[in-house]
Amino acid sequence: MTEPVIRSLLDTDLYKFTMMQAVLHQHPAAEVEYRFRCRTPGIDFGPCLEEIAREIDHLCTLRLDQAELDYLAGLDYIKSDFIHFLRLFRLDRRFIHLACRNGELELLIRGPWLHTILFEVPLLAIISEVYCRRHYPAPDWDQARRRLEHKIALVEQAPDRAGFRFSDFGTRRRFSRRWHRQVVEQFAHRLPDSFAGTSNLDLARRLGLLPIGTMAHEYLQAFQALGPRLVDSQKAALEAWVHEYRGRLGIALTDVVGMDAFLRDFDLYFAKLFDGLRHDSGDPVIWTEKALAHYRRLKIDPAGKTLVYSDSLTLDKALALYRRFAGQCRPAFGIGTHLTNDVVDLPILSMVIKMTRCNGQSVAKLSDSPGKAMCEDAGYLAYLSEVFRVRQARADGGG
Repeated sequence: MTEPVIRSLLDTDLYKFTMMQAVLHQHPAAEVEYRFRCRTPGIDFGPCLEEIAREIDHLCTLRLDQAELDYLAGLDYIKSDFIHFLRLFRLDRRFIHLACRNGELELLIRGPWLHTILFEVPLLAIISEVYCRRHYPAPDWDQARRRLEHKIALVEQAPDRAGFRFSDFGTRRRFSRRWHRQVVEQFAHRLPDSFAGTSNLDLARRLGLLPIGTMAHEYLQAFQALGPRLVDSQKAALEAWVHEYRGRLGIALTDVVGMDAFLRDFDLYFAKLFDGLRHDSGDPVIWTEKALAHYRRLKIDPAGKTLVYSDSLTLDKALALYRRFAGQCRPAFGIGTHLTNDVVDLPILSMVIKMTRCNGQSVAKLSDSPGKAMCEDAGYLAYLSEVFRVRQARADGGG
C-alpha cells in the first residue's frame, strides 16, 4: 500500500507556523476563504480526485507529538501559549470542500483563519505528489540524480560563489516527499557552505538544518479586511508583525500590492526595524534597483540589508543575481520547484492556493507579474488598484 504523502504536521513551510502564532495572538476570530487554482492548461484531475480525498482525510488525523512540540518550543520566536494550543490542534476536514468538474479541480477552504492556515502547503504537496504518482509511476531516477549532480556541480564550480547562500523552498510543488528529502540531504552534505537551510520544518528537524521563513502573501492580504483603512493595510500588517516578533523574523514581503506601493509604506521606521525584503514577482533586477535606491534615499546602507529572492528561481538565475548585487546588499535565495520537482521532462503543474476573502470581504494580491493577481471580485480588484495607485492587474481565475 502506498504510504501517505503527509506524515507530520511539520511537513510544511515555517512561515505557516509563524503566521499562525500571530493569528492566535491578534486575530483568533477572523474567518477566511482560500481557493485553489491550476494555471497549467489542459490538466484533468478527475482520475486523481479519489486519491486526493483519501490523502486529505489522512492529513486531518495528524497531531503533533511531543518530540515535534519540543522542537518548535526550541525556536526562540515560538511562544509557550502557542505550543499549548498546538498540543490540542488538528486540522478539521469540515473546512474543505473538494470536487472535480470537467477535469478541473475545485478546492475551497473556508473557516476560522486560525484553524485553516495550515492547510495550504500540505494540500498542494498532496495534489502534486498524487498527480505525479498517477502520471509518472516509473520515473527515471538515474536521470533525476544526474540532474541533481549537475546542480551541485554548478554551485561547486562557480568561481565567485563565496558568500552565495540558497535554501530549499520546494515543499508545495515537489515530485514526492521522499525525493524532497533526498535532494535536501544531498545539498546539505555536499554544499555545506552554500546551502543555508530549508523552509520545511519536518526536514529541518530531522536533518538538523536551519528552518527558514517569515511571512506569506495571505498575512498582508488579510489586513485588507482587518486593518483600520485599506490604504493603511500594509502598514498595519507590518506593525502587527513587529509587535509579535520584536525584531526577529525581519524579512518583509513586498509584492502583495506591488513594489512601488509597498515602498511608499515602507518608511524609515520600517526600514530600520526590518532586516530586509523578499522578492516574489516581477523583474528581480528592477526590484533590486528599487530596493537599493529606497534604502539610500533613507540614508540606510543597503549593504547591511538582506534581499531574499524566491520567484521561480533556478540556480543559474540565483548565481547571476548574486554576481550582480553581492556587495551592494546581502542576497539570499529560496529555490523551490527547480530543486524538488526536476525529475521528469514534462511541464510541472503551476498551481496555488490563495486567500480570497477575510471576514466576508474580498482580499487580493496585485503582484508585480501579469496574471498572478487572484480575486473573485473584479470591482474590488479595481478599487484596490485605485487605492494603492497601481495599474489594475488581471485577475487569475476570477469569477
